[in-house]
Amino acid sequence: MPNTRGPVRVAIVNDYELVVAGVAALLQPFSDRVEVVELDSQVPVLSDVDVVLYDSFGQVQGDQIDVEEILGRSGAKLAVFSWNVQPDLVQRSLENGASAYLSKAVGAEQLVELLERVRDGEVVTPDETSPEEAGSFGRWPGEELGLSQRESEVLALITQGMSNDEIGKHAYIGINTVKTYIRTLYRKIGVTRRSQAVAFGIDHGFRPDQVRHADGRTQRER
Repeated sequence: MPNTRGPVRVAIVNDYELVVAGVAALLQPFSDRVEVVELDSQVPVLSDVDVVLYDSFGQVQGDQIDVEEILGRSGAKLAVFSWNVQPDLVQRSLENGASAYLSKAVGAEQLVELLERVRDGEVVTPDETSPEEAGSFGRWPGEELGLSQRESEVLALITQGMSNDEIGKHAYIGINTVKTYIRTLYRKIGVTRRSQAVAFGIDHGFRPDQVRHADGRTQRER
């Protein structure tokens, strides 16, 4: 049956402008089915949208997500978009007010289909075959330096001043895994100390942005 409801109106939310722009670029070829009307970094959604896609890169997760603050006055459904698909984290997110939980293991066309299902009221969650940590969807800071999304996220959180324990809780990964990512990313960016990593992060776009793109306009908050 053909879709008679028109494109899904979507806002993409993440603290990093590069991340939201990367997701939007991958959805652009499907503009007849998905209309990205707002991109937000550290600001509430203002536009009238059907779904807010919350990219979890560098973000709080599960029951730590402030759903009301993110949605603002939009009245939209919140879909978490994450590589962390552990069942308990998915469940905590839904109990906290998210309408769906989408794995970054999907491709762009599959994401479009999932967003349509969320718009239509379905509670969408990753299937049991989804890997626990998956996906290289979109773009992220340090991608051009050879950093994986996980390494990039850890460096972003280091740049924000978090300890290893805080990074583990924030990114929902074990402390030994955090240390492994730190060793590999330090090697890739050529540093040996945390202070050097922070300085590198500040100089290379690993601090959060605060900007809104809506209706063809860009509004920077600082």
